[in-house]
Amino acid sequence: MSSDVGIKIMSFTGKMKVLHLSWMAFFITFFVWFNHAPLLSVIGDSLGLSGSEIKTLLILNVALTIPARIVIGMLTDKYGPRITYAALLAFCSIPCFMFALADTFEQAAIARFLLGFIGAGFVIGIRMVSEWFPANQLGTAEGIYGGWGNFGSAAGAMLLPTLALLFGGEDGWRYAVGITGLMSLAFSFVWYFNVTDTPKGSTYFKPKQTSAMEVTSVSDFYFLLIMKLPMYGALALLTWKLSPNGVSLLSETFALIVYVALVALYIVEVKQTYKVNGHLFKQPVDEVHQYKFKQVAVLNVLYFATFGSELAVVSMLPLFFSEVFALDMVYAGLLASLYAFMNLMSRPGGGWLSDKFGRKKTLLILTAGLAAGYFVMASIDSAWPLALAVVAAMACSFFVQAGEGAVFAAVPLIKRRLTGQIAGMTGAYGNVGAVVYLTVLSMVSYQTFFLVIAGTAVLGFVALLFMEEPKGTITEVKEDGSIELIHVT
Repeated sequence: MSSDVGIKIMSFTGKMKVLHLSWMAFFITFFVWFNHAPLLSVIGDSLGLSGSEIKTLLILNVALTIPARIVIGMLTDKYGPRITYAALLAFCSIPCFMFALADTFEQAAIARFLLGFIGAGFVIGIRMVSEWFPANQLGTAEGIYGGWGNFGSAAGAMLLPTLALLFGGEDGWRYAVGITGLMSLAFSFVWYFNVTDTPKGSTYFKPKQTSAMEVTSVSDFYFLLIMKLPMYGALALLTWKLSPNGVSLLSETFALIVYVALVALYIVEVKQTYKVNGHLFKQPVDEVHQYKFKQVAVLNVLYFATFGSELAVVSMLPLFFSEVFALDMVYAGLLASLYAFMNLMSRPGGGWLSDKFGRKKTLLILTAGLAAGYFVMASIDSAWPLALAVVAAMACSFFVQAGEGAVFAAVPLIKRRLTGQIAGMTGAYGNVGAVVYLTVLSMVSYQTFFLVIAGTAVLGFVALLFMEEPKGTITEVKEDGSIELIHVT
């Protein structure tokens, strides 16, 4: 793999040092973000949680990441990955400690909701890696970053149950969770003092505005507003789930206030988007500076199906194996971790395939495989041999994670200075998918849950037919007004 693109995996200097530190930061965010998944049964017993409350924690854990990825994408473009990642890792250690100290469902729910913010770390590294690697290496580099970082959830499933047992007693899970918070806090300093935003002499392109995404045509302005709606819809869905219609964590009055607030926020976002892009209605953008927002929209839909399903499945797979095959949680967690374990090679593999065979062709093949994989998983029941069920989950996860790698091989090739915002929006769609899928899971059987994911993957395949293969160059304007051409092929 590395010989084709000039990436020397074992090196820890220059761009490779940045790549390794980037995936380590991302690894820690996932280690923290999913530190509850393999411990759910123990946490449930310790706090006296019902099955409905446990599933609610799963949804809350991914909810805040929807707006967080948008916000973090904007902050990354404005302030750079170095400061943004360091701040995120440090601040998110606080709700991690809060969860470790929780004594009630309400305290645990608030902590898990706030911990969703750490899931936004992914978009920071996407911008960092795109600054350090050329286009012909970008798919593989982003795949390594995403795949090795995503492995943090698998590492948590493998290590945290054993760590909790080592501490022993009813509070063993608290120590295990607390240690992940310490890791996040410590690595924030490691990151800050060991990276720079760009190689020496390179320009860090910033958007003209960070309060809303730039588009380059009137039709794309309306398209952007439409694509924002599912993110607000997912938050409304979450509110409904937490209202008296669901688990009654929120009162009916408070839920109504949230609905009104979401509508108000969308109106504010429409106004802000017009403020940034209103000039399009008076004077068109020169063709050389244009990009097609439909490229972003297609990648959003694909990430809904790929990363959205991974988040949902990683959250529920230990419980699935435990209930369907009557396994203890340690063993079920180890088997479930094999789904995320595939990230080590699958996501880099998807990026490498994308570099070698083209972005669109690779995504078409992987999306078809993803749909087929979930159709197979929908047929798993207790009559299956356990080994075959695990192999089916791992095979499915290859297409899921390789698809994620292929999506983010294309993201930095749309518009360099907007990479953080584009990555933020695409990443947010992954969390929209997770909220939708986990909400579906709370109302249907495991088999129906997998079938719903397969159906959305088919929709993603159809959307892909409208995508154009990135080619040519991106034209960017430096702060001094000069123009630089960035090759994307």
